[in-house]
Amino acid sequence: MQQEVVLAMLAKEPSHGYELRARLRDALGPLGEAMNAGQVYVTLTRLERAGLLTAERSADGADRADRKVYALTPDGQQRVAAWIAETTWPKPDLAEFHLKLIAAAAAGLADPLTIVDTQRRELLRRLRDAQRAAMAEPEHSAAALLLEGVVLRLQADLRWLEACERTWTHHRGGTWTDPASGTWAGRRSGS
Repeated sequence: MQQEVVLAMLAKEPSHGYELRARLRDALGPLGEAMNAGQVYVTLTRLERAGLLTAERSADGADRADRKVYALTPDGQQRVAAWIAETTWPKPDLAEFHLKLIAAAAAGLADPLTIVDTQRRELLRRLRDAQRAAMAEPEHSAAALLLEGVVLRLQADLRWLEACERTWTHHRGGTWTDPASGTWAGRRSGS
């Protein structure tokens, strides 16, 4: 779990870990469902040790044990402000699948078209799930926006698979001689 997200949620108001987890789940919608309480509490402990938040015991009433209320320290407030002001974008990292596909094709370990087809089916399933989840969220909510991002990334991955399929269909019968440069040996269409 990204520490800055936890700090940002605490910037609004101090909270118990349980309240914080509920706010995170509300903000993230279905994407927050996978977040377990253990992740939240481990992150809170790390942030407290780093001096970015404080924790004080607070009695919630006769029926509850003492709970810790977490609040940002001045350093925590500065870290959130710096994080929000920072311009970031995902690094163009290669996912494990990208590497697996290229390695299998380059080494001749598997038919890349079979791998592409299997991955496409999985991405289409995930795309349907994400679209259904997005439709269940209130329009213009933060969760709907996050799910739209998931849908768009899945669609981009599907387009990349189509490009892979075109390349390998075009070069069927050839072998990849230099994976680094992407050159092929064997018969090319039209030659």
